[in-house]
Amino acid sequence: MITKMGALSVGITAPHLSHGDVRSEPYKIRKRKVETDVLVVGGGTAGVVAAIQAGRAGHSVTLLECQSQLGGTTSTAGVAFPGIFFAWGKQIISGIGWEMVQEAVALNGDSLPNFSIPHGRQHWRHQVRLNGPLYSIIIEQKCIEAGVQIRFYETPTSMVFKKDHWLVETVGKGIHAEIKCKQIIDCSGNAYAAAVAGFDLLREKETQPGTLMFQIGGYDFEKLDLEMIKEEYEKAIKNGELVRAEMRGNIVGLLKNAGDNIQHIAEADSTTSESHTMANIRGRESLLKHLKFLRRLPGCENTKIIEMRTETGVRETYRIDGLYKITHEDYVSGKVFDDSVSYSYYPIDLHIIEHGVTPKHLTDGVVATVPLRALIPKNSRNFIVAGRCLSSDRLANSALRVQASCMGMGQAAAVASVLAIQKGISPAEVPIEEIKSTIKKYGGIVPGA
Repeated sequence: MITKMGALSVGITAPHLSHGDVRSEPYKIRKRKVETDVLVVGGGTAGVVAAIQAGRAGHSVTLLECQSQLGGTTSTAGVAFPGIFFAWGKQIISGIGWEMVQEAVALNGDSLPNFSIPHGRQHWRHQVRLNGPLYSIIIEQKCIEAGVQIRFYETPTSMVFKKDHWLVETVGKGIHAEIKCKQIIDCSGNAYAAAVAGFDLLREKETQPGTLMFQIGGYDFEKLDLEMIKEEYEKAIKNGELVRAEMRGNIVGLLKNAGDNIQHIAEADSTTSESHTMANIRGRESLLKHLKFLRRLPGCENTKIIEMRTETGVRETYRIDGLYKITHEDYVSGKVFDDSVSYSYYPIDLHIIEHGVTPKHLTDGVVATVPLRALIPKNSRNFIVAGRCLSSDRLANSALRVQASCMGMGQAAAVASVLAIQKGISPAEVPIEEIKSTIKKYGGIVPGA
C-alpha cells in the first residue's frame, strides 16, 4: 500500500498533463480588426433601432454595448413601459421601434392600451407595459436578422476622423479592437462617443435623480395601519436611519405601488465606471435600508424583494452641443422645423430630488418635433447622435429622453447615416426630403408628411 501511494504521489507531481487537460498559454489581450459601414455606440432604446435600420438598408453595421444585453432603459434599467406613441388620437411614432414593441406585447399575450381614449393628465395610461427580458431577446434577434454584428462588453477609447472614415479603438473583456467605419451613431445616452471624438458637450450643474426599479411584496396593503407607519417613518428620518428624498418622502406610496419607479437617488451618473458603480451601490443600499425598516413594522414583517433590476436607471447626464439646441419653448409650442425628422410627445418630466415629479402636459393638439440639426454635433463629420444626448435644454430634454421619442430619433439618425454613405457626404448635407421619404419607406412617421 505504501509503495502504491508513493507511485501515486510521483504521478501527481509529474510534469505531463492528466487525461482531459489542455495546456494554455498565459492570459493576454487579443487584438481584432473590424471594418464596417456604420458603427453604433450603445445598444439601448435608440441604438437598437438605429442598428436595425442601417442593417435593413443593406449596410454592414457593428453595435457596441458595454453591458450584457440590449434594451438599455427598457430592459437593464427595468423601465419596461415605453411611451408615448400616440398623441391626440393619432399615431405619431411608428417604424422599427413600434414593430419591436408590438411583437413583444403579442408574444407575451399582453394587450395594448386603448389609444382612442384620451389619457388626460394620466399620460402613463398610454404607455405600453412590456416583459423586459422577452423584449431584450426579441430585439437581439432582430439585430442578428438585420446582419448587425453585436459586440457586448466593449467600449470606445479613441476615435479619430481621417479623410472620409473613422478609426475607433475599443476595449472589452480580453479584447482590443480597431474598428474602421464610415459613419458613427452615438446612442450611448451620455454622449460618450461624442466626448471621445472630441466634440463639445453640455451639462447642468444639477441633474435629475436616478431610480433603481424594484418590486416588493409579502404584505396586505389594505390591512396596514398607515398612520402608524407614517409616524415611524418620520422618526426614522429624524434619527438619520432613512433619507426622505430617497423614496420621495412617500412611504405609503412605496407600499401602495410595491416599489415601481418611486425611488430617487441624487446625482446618479452613468458616465464612467466609477460614477455608475456608485449609483448602483447607492440605489441598492437605499432599498436595503427601507426593507429593514419596513420589516420591523406590524403588518410588514414579511416584506420581501420580489424583483430588482441590475442597475440604477439614469435620467440625465451629458448632451451634445449641436447645430441646433431644442428649447423648452420649441417643445411646448410644437414647433415644426424645416428639417424635422421625428415627433416627440411626452409631458415636461423633470424629476426633482426633494419633491418628486410634477409632469407639465402639452396643451391640446400640440406635438413636439426633432430637427436633424439637433442630432449633429458642431464641427463634426460623418457623426450623428440619437436618444437623450441630443442637443436640447434641460426642460426639453426631460421630455425628449423617453423611449418612444428615442426610437424615432434612432431610425432617423440611421437613415441620415446610410444616405450619407451612399452619397459620400456627411449627414447634415443629405437632402432632408430624401431622409423623410426613406424613413416613411421603412414605416416611420415624419412631421409634415
